[in-house]
Amino acid sequence: MLSLYIKGISNCFKIPELRKKLLFTIAIIAVYRVGCYVPTPGIDGVALSEYFRRITETTGGGVFSIMNMFSGGALAKLTLFSLGVMPYISSSIIMQLLTAVIPALEKLSKEGQAGYQKINQYTRYGTLALSLIQSYFIALWLQSPQAFQGLQVVSKPGIGFCMTTMITLTCGSILLMWLGEQIQAQGIGNGMSLIITAGILSNAPTAMHTLMLMLNPKTPGAAQIQPLTLLMMIVFLILVILGITMITQGQRRIPVQYARRMVGNQMTQGQNSFIPLKVDTSGVIAIIFAQSLILFPATLASFIPSQTFQNIAHVIHRGAGWYYVIFAFLIIFFCYFYTAIVFNPVEISENMKKHGGFVPGVRPGQNTADYLDFVMTRITLAGAIFICVIAVMPEMIMASFKVPYLVASFFGGTGVLICVGVMLDFMKQVESHLQMHHYEGFMKTGHIRGRR
Repeated sequence: MLSLYIKGISNCFKIPELRKKLLFTIAIIAVYRVGCYVPTPGIDGVALSEYFRRITETTGGGVFSIMNMFSGGALAKLTLFSLGVMPYISSSIIMQLLTAVIPALEKLSKEGQAGYQKINQYTRYGTLALSLIQSYFIALWLQSPQAFQGLQVVSKPGIGFCMTTMITLTCGSILLMWLGEQIQAQGIGNGMSLIITAGILSNAPTAMHTLMLMLNPKTPGAAQIQPLTLLMMIVFLILVILGITMITQGQRRIPVQYARRMVGNQMTQGQNSFIPLKVDTSGVIAIIFAQSLILFPATLASFIPSQTFQNIAHVIHRGAGWYYVIFAFLIIFFCYFYTAIVFNPVEISENMKKHGGFVPGVRPGQNTADYLDFVMTRITLAGAIFICVIAVMPEMIMASFKVPYLVASFFGGTGVLICVGVMLDFMKQVESHLQMHHYEGFMKTGHIRGRR
C-alpha cells in the first residue's frame, strides 16, 4: 500500500499541468503559513501568550482554543491572519440563507456563471464588512485590562491602535480570501478548505509535543498517560478515519432505466444507469457553518462587557448540555439545508422524464421526485447523526483519556472530519488528473462504492 502511494505521488509530478497546479497550491499554503507569523503592530506578544496559557490551564481554552485551531494558531499570537477564513465562511452562510429566501438572489443563482460571479462578489463585500466588525471588537477587547486579568497586552491603547488593528486584520482576512480563490482558480482542490486544513494540521507538532510530555513520567506538573492509553487512542483514531471515509464516500445508488427511443432514423437501445445519492452531501460545510454560528455568542461575550451576552455564552459554553443540543441541531439543519440547495428532486425527475428514463417500480414525474426526496431525507439524517457524533468526540476523549483539547482534537472531532474530507476531495481531483493522462493513481479499485 505504501509503495502504491509513493508511486502515485511520483506520477503526480510527471504531468506538467498537474505538477504546476500542485506547486502553486503548495506555494499559496506556504504564503498563508508565513502570514500567520506576521505580528499585529502594538501587541505585546509575551503578555498575550501568558494570557492564553492561563485560560488554557484554567478553562481548557474554551472558545479560544477552537477559534485558534481554525486560525492555524494565528489568534494566540494576534498576527495578520488572526481572523482566518471565518469572516468569509460567515458571509457565505448569510448569502446561502438570503439566496433561499430572496427571489431576486434565487433568480440570480440560476443564471449560470454570471450569476455565480455576482453572488460571489456580494460574498466578498460581506466578508469585508464582517472583518471590519470583528477586528473592531478585537481591538476593544485587547485594550481592556479587565479582560486580560491585569496583563498589559497593548503598549499604546487608543484610537490609533484601534484603526491599525482593524486595517491589519481586515487586510489579512481579505488577503486570505484572495489566496483561497487563487487555489480554486489556478491550483487544485477547494481553496478555503485547504487553508482551514493547513491551519488545523499546523497545530499537530504542538499536540505531539504535549503528548510526548504526558508520556514522559519525569515531566513535572503534567498529567500523565500510559502507553496502553496512547495505543487505544491511536486505534480509536484509525476507526474514526475509516468511519469518516466510508460516510463521506458512501452512496445510495438509485437504478434508472432508459426506454428505447427514435433518434433520427435509428432506434436506440435502452440503457441502465443509476443516480448516486451521497450519504453526506454537505461534506465539511455543515460542520463549519454550525461551528461558526455556535461560536458567535461566546465571541461577542468575550469582546463586549454585557451581562446579557455573558449569560447566553454561559448557557451554551463548551461542555454544557445546551451546547451539544444546539450544536447537533445546527449540524443537522445545515446538512439538510445544503442538501436542499444542491439537490433538486423535481428537476432531476423532469430531466429523466425528458430523456425517457424512469426508476423501476416508480411512476415518472411527481412520484419519482417524491421517491428521491424520501430516500435523500433518510440517508441525510444518517449522515447528519454521524457528523454530530464525530463533532462531540473531543469532549469524550478529554473525559475518557484525561488529555487537553489540543491533543483530543487530533483523535476525533471537527478537525479530523475536516482534514479527512478535504484530503479525500483533494486526492479525488488528483486521481482524476492521473487517470485522464493514463497514469496509475493512489487507488487500484477506484472509489469506495455505496449501497446499490
